[in-house]
Amino acid sequence: MTFRAGCHREWVVVTAEPDLAYTEQAFPECPTCPHRVEPDGAAPFCTLRPVGTAHPFAVLAGLDLPD
Repeated sequence: MTFRAGCHREWVVVTAEPDLAYTEQAFPECPTCPHRVEPDGAAPFCTLRPVGTAHPFAVLAGLDLPD
């Protein structure tokens, strides 16, 4: 399965997991990447999602909230 990071880099990984965490943060733009997650008490990471999969919160963009 091919996974893609927020920076559009891709990795081919054999796994049944729906998404993965990229913790190495080896690329120069990683510290300032808007997709970087910095949880309390854990290492920063980037979520890798299968290519072609919508962001899990993409459906929220279409919500019609009352005024």
